[in-house]
Amino acid sequence: MSLLVKEALQCLANQATHKALNAFIVCADPADVVSKIEHAETLPASAQGPLSGKLIAVKDNICTTDLPTTCASGILQAFTSPYDATVVQKLREAGGVVAGKTNLDEFGMGSHNVNSFFGRAQQVDRAGNAVSAGGSSGGSAVAVATQQCWAALGTDTGGSVRLPAAYTGIVGFKPSYGLVSRWGVVAYANSLDTVGVLARDTAAARRVYDAIRRHDARDPTSLPLRSRRRILEALAALPRHRRLRIGVPADYNIAELAPAVRGAWARALARLAQAGHAVRPVALPSTHHALSAYYVLAPAEASSNLARYDGVRFGSRAAGPDGAPDGALFSRTRGAGFGAEVQRRVLLGAYSLSAAAMDNYFIQAQRVRRLVQRDFDAVFAAPNPLLEPEEAAQRQSVATTTTIEGGDEDAAGVDVLVCPTAPSLPPNIAELEKQQSPVDAYMNDVFTVPASLAGLPAMSVPVRAEGEEHKAGIQVISQYGHDDVVFEVARMIEEGEEEAASWGC
Repeated sequence: MSLLVKEALQCLANQATHKALNAFIVCADPADVVSKIEHAETLPASAQGPLSGKLIAVKDNICTTDLPTTCASGILQAFTSPYDATVVQKLREAGGVVAGKTNLDEFGMGSHNVNSFFGRAQQVDRAGNAVSAGGSSGGSAVAVATQQCWAALGTDTGGSVRLPAAYTGIVGFKPSYGLVSRWGVVAYANSLDTVGVLARDTAAARRVYDAIRRHDARDPTSLPLRSRRRILEALAALPRHRRLRIGVPADYNIAELAPAVRGAWARALARLAQAGHAVRPVALPSTHHALSAYYVLAPAEASSNLARYDGVRFGSRAAGPDGAPDGALFSRTRGAGFGAEVQRRVLLGAYSLSAAAMDNYFIQAQRVRRLVQRDFDAVFAAPNPLLEPEEAAQRQSVATTTTIEGGDEDAAGVDVLVCPTAPSLPPNIAELEKQQSPVDAYMNDVFTVPASLAGLPAMSVPVRAEGEEHKAGIQVISQYGHDDVVFEVARMIEEGEEEAASWGC
């Protein structure tokens, strides 16, 4: 029996052992999985891909032909897609084997994976208590953390890959918006949705990302080849083995930040400084308003996207007559098919798009989004490759003297930002259900939403939290298109953790 088959069988055994964690909505057939791996091993080395024989889980809002795509919603519980999403095609072409479809908050709406039609995905701590897996890609994160697969795909709208990664102690990467195809991904908020990767280390995440990072003519939001070449040229011009400038957003050091998370943040920065990199405070003043803007924009787009689920065009239809003399035609179907959180966000979105509220909410939120993007462009040394050179230079010149503290070296800006992924360690689910309101749950995204609004690459890396069972997620953010720089710095943090563990620190 080959090593790849042994690894796959162990993952499949773990799926059975950890079934109570509810990471998967549906698993692939074990015999089919083994057959595909054995077939891949018969191919010549030249025909094998970078993911050959690796089990990769797929979040259940990404279309697959051989397994259902339910979005963890009652309205799609019987749906199977007639086509694979582009990212799934790329995984298969690279030799990857789909391990199953993972649990999520319904249509990606949530921070703790408790809003699923199929029941919540969860972790269990040493005391046997159910602990949040994060959302919405909580199933993918749990599957990776408990070795039920080698890696997993998730989607990140406002932090839905990075937050679960932080809560489960793994790596979660959100690429620059437009570098990975969204074709075949069920839409929540089109201008924010990004397919991301969850893995146990940065090397595995990189292998998956390299396999799926392709231009896709079928996706209107896919970055054109000309812009991709500009990004590659800019990255090639960066000096190797350089002294990096690490930005520390003072605006992220909020009162609600848990001491354990603050300590992990400080240790990660100290290790980067000890490695010879410059650590500098920066200001991102508009990010204080990012969360509010996100929870106007995302529900607005969701309200539009979910209008198609009416039991006629898409979705299962509720039994009995639909509509009422004083109601909407599809009220029964949507009322029965959508969960409470989805209904809440659809209503919020419909209101913010109404004629009475459009100017005060939606338009203002779009303005805040632009300010957030400008804040990031102002502090990064590299210009945004999507902007014309004149506009990029103007944005940077406005900020270098006001947002960067220090001497002449700092006036050039920073290469990356390093900050917490979540304000706390994973909470106990029983406490969440008793105490946390929907607004409290939205606050978990306070550190992840700004990068999503700006479309920037960001990665959560686990860092030991002093005296705690769970690790804290530390987030690395860089300029648009500088995904390789994010991987570079995340690997540095990862190596620091490995070295500290080897010394028993």
